[in-house]
Formats: sequence, structure tokens, C-alpha cells
Amino acid sequence: MSEQAIYFEDYELGHVRVTTGRTITETDFVVHAGHTGDFFPHHMDAEFAKTTPFGQRVAHGTMIFSIGVGLTASLINPVAFSYGYDRLRFVRPVFIGDTIRTRVTISAKDDDPKRSGSGRVVERCEVINQRDEVVLAADHILIAERKSKAT
Repeated sequence: MSEQAIYFEDYELGHVRVTTGRTITETDFVVHAGHTGDFFPHHMDAEFAKTTPFGQRVAHGTMIFSIGVGLTASLINPVAFSYGYDRLRFVRPVFIGDTIRTRVTISAKDDDPKRSGSGRVVERCEVINQRDEVVLAADHILIAERKSKAT
């Protein structure tokens, strides 16, 4: 992992980056259930899942969110930090054997009302599957320092 200072002014509206892929496995289901305590049969019981509209086990939405966000973590920016996520939606199911990647688009830039020397950057994060279908969407809010901080 490398480090690069990316200031508020450096973010360009509409800029897109796409991560590498990651295939979802049975082990992912088991480990995530163990970490979260979410052993609902939709995720863990193959026979029960056959009776659902999807016909098979569905990945935990929170797992897909975690993995999807993790795929974006390839650069340390010492002049920005995550302020959180808004508008999280589980758009389509993800199954064992699906390969996901994350598309990140700079969708907004605004002044930060709490920090005059910084701005807010919104990254639209879309987790997409091997068929290029969006399976999860969320807005990631960053606080980024300005090159010349306001006084």
C-alpha cells in the first residue's frame, strides 16, 4: 500500500476508478456469520434457501459492503479521512461464486461547514458483479484538507 496526499482541490467531479475483482466463497459466508452472529437461514441453510425466491443462499449485505469497501482501500491519503457512508442500498443479491468489484465515482464536492480548511468529497461506491450489474450502492463521504487552508 502506498501513500499519496490528495487535497480537496485535486478531486475531479466525474472521475471514475474500478477496483480489481474478488470472488465470494463459502468461507466468506461462514466467517462473516461468525463475526456478526448473523446465522439467518437465508445465508447459512442451503435447504431453506431453496424455498426462497432466489433459490439459493444469499450473501449478507453487510459482508458485501465490507468487502466492497475493502477493495477500494489501496492508497493512504494523509490529508483526508472517512466521514462515513450515506444512502446504503442492497440492490441485487450476491451468491457464492459471484465475483464483485467496486466502481468509485466522484459525485460531489462541497465546503465543509464544520472545518473551513477542508471540503467534503462524495464518492459514489457501486459494487458490481461479473455481469456488470450493480449489487450494492452507497455514498462515501470524505473530509479532505484544502491546499491552502482558510484562515
